[in-house]
Amino acid sequence: MEQERKSIMVTWDFSAVSSNALKHAIKLAHILKNNILLFHIVNEPAEEEDAKKRLKASVEEIKNDLGEDVEFLVRSGKIFKEISDYASKEENNVNFVVMGTHGMKGRQKFFGSWALKVIAGSSVPFIVVQDAPPEKDRYTDIVFPIDFKSENREKLQWAIFLGKYLNSKIHLYKAPVIDKDLQKKVNVNLNFAIRFLIQNNIEYEIHTSTKSGSGGFHKELLAFSKKINADLILITTTKHLTKVDYIFGAKEQYLIANNEKIPVMCVNPKSNFAKVGQFMYG
Repeated sequence: MEQERKSIMVTWDFSAVSSNALKHAIKLAHILKNNILLFHIVNEPAEEEDAKKRLKASVEEIKNDLGEDVEFLVRSGKIFKEISDYASKEENNVNFVVMGTHGMKGRQKFFGSWALKVIAGSSVPFIVVQDAPPEKDRYTDIVFPIDFKSENREKLQWAIFLGKYLNSKIHLYKAPVIDKDLQKKVNVNLNFAIRFLIQNNIEYEIHTSTKSGSGGFHKELLAFSKKINADLILITTTKHLTKVDYIFGAKEQYLIANNEKIPVMCVNPKSNFAKVGQFMYG
């Protein structure tokens, strides 16, 4: 019996950034052999029929312009709940979500990242994009920040998954620390990542930041990512987001909505990686 194909879910609001997200999803779907699902949220159930008509027109336009067959789904409710809830249900077979963002503009500068609030709680990763993908057939370079946290090992499984399927080089970007205990943890995480990348025959390079502190490290990380024309930065989100994080912004929101407009894959801590865990061991 043929296994059901997984889907890449694209958050769709008829905007230019959602169209950019779709183009990223198409590139990934071709390589991963996934379906594409446009997912649209309305405020009230009464708005669903009109939204379905618009989505049907969008699907026909995508077929005519891009030659792609995509599916769509309309749900009513809050975007901060409906997107992650649907994506996280195993029976919906969502591989990951691609979401467009306008970056840290306007009210988001003062009230935190809406993208981060949508991502929180999902058991599947989100790839957050701003621009359309470059004119090449795959993601060639993925930046993987390494620090002292145990969550590094969770996102490593996705680095291996993408490295295998996309034939990407993984750039391990190491955070500098002065504290000897934290330095030891960073090195343990680095060696752990190297071990499994080698075991899975994935090309990698090691780089070390010169600036300590999250602010300096993130700026240097983005500068490095721009320098190598990185296609993706792979991060984990804050483990326990609070109301303060949503108002003033957890530190990773500045990576998610970065000024260099580099796509960022966000992995929530303690997500369910059973489907990709097999790649850890070759």
